[in-house]
Amino acid sequence: MGSSVALHLAGRGAHATVFEREPQPFTGASRWNEGKIHLGFLYAADPTLRTARSLLGPGLDFADQVERLTGAVCAERMTPADDLYLVHRDSVSSPQATRGYYERLAETIRERPDAPRYLVDASGCRVEELSPEELGAVADPSEIVAGLRVPERSVNTGFVADAFVAALRAATGVELACGIEVSSVEATADGRWSVISGAEAHGPFDAVVNALWEGRPAVDRSVGHRPDEGEQHRFRVSLFARARLDLVIPSAVVAVGPFGDLKGYGDGSFYVSWYPAGLLARSESVEPPAVPVLDASARERIAAETFAGLGAIVPAALSIRDVATEVRVEGGWVYSQGRGLLDDPSAAVHRRDLHGISRAGSYFSVDTGKYSVAPTRAEELARLVLAESA
Repeated sequence: MGSSVALHLAGRGAHATVFEREPQPFTGASRWNEGKIHLGFLYAADPTLRTARSLLGPGLDFADQVERLTGAVCAERMTPADDLYLVHRDSVSSPQATRGYYERLAETIRERPDAPRYLVDASGCRVEELSPEELGAVADPSEIVAGLRVPERSVNTGFVADAFVAALRAATGVELACGIEVSSVEATADGRWSVISGAEAHGPFDAVVNALWEGRPAVDRSVGHRPDEGEQHRFRVSLFARARLDLVIPSAVVAVGPFGDLKGYGDGSFYVSWYPAGLLARSESVEPPAVPVLDASARERIAAETFAGLGAIVPAALSIRDVATEVRVEGGWVYSQGRGLLDDPSAAVHRRDLHGISRAGSYFSVDTGKYSVAPTRAEELARLVLAESA
């Protein structure tokens, strides 16, 4: 989000400083995630469609935005086949409710004039239920009670991250301030802002955008701004594997609840997640919790548990394990204003429509919500920042 805002601002003639705790941008969740470009199908536990509608526009806009900002063509590094949503017997949404939700969402997508702009043309969006034979070929039928094919895709986030880092370094008007962890923001006597890192102050700046993923509410509170309705920080890791180019696997999501995902991007790279093994820290607090140190043995254990957990339901995960030449355990923070556990059907975490922009004068705070939302929301932010500065 912060990188997209900076590139949008620079493209409009402004100067933007990007503060980054790590040695370079895109070392956390924006590099290490599945890259699902959401159309809303994951959120069957929010039957109001509020979450889906909040994600749909940015999802349809994502590929165009990334190409405009970085020159990268997402279609070159995306999952080659439609997603399979596999409804688990312990899903928080029943097969009947999930089918009904998907049909209503597909109709909503078909009605949008921008549906052709998705990674693949979604103007003819249809939901196809897998036959018992098709379902049995990809999943354990004793665990998976229904399967639905939808035209939703994912992108290789490492490819996108590299494109953004190159664009940031090449952009006139963007200054990268890496190795600096922001602790607070302070108003200056002349109505501008200083960005504080420990005992060091940076600035002044005409406007500040707080685009942090973890710890954003704490920085908001340093300027007396408290927009979020409730905080939840989660730190998750998944597997990022390399294997043979000719290994073809289904792009599958075990839904809906604390389960897992399987992705192959058609370039020899694969994503495997299993929530019970990958969730390392969680808190419903303003500050993110401590994260355990991942040494080699911990990473090996997580990899083994992830392959075993998802592989017991979707055997293709074991195919990746058996031929992988490299397996990395990586991840980052997930932040949401919805609290509760994913295995609780009534938990607010199943609603992810509370993301967006809030402000206190020329101080802006943005809850990205989902990876796929960032570039479009960043363009809106850039316009607001420049209007305020003017």
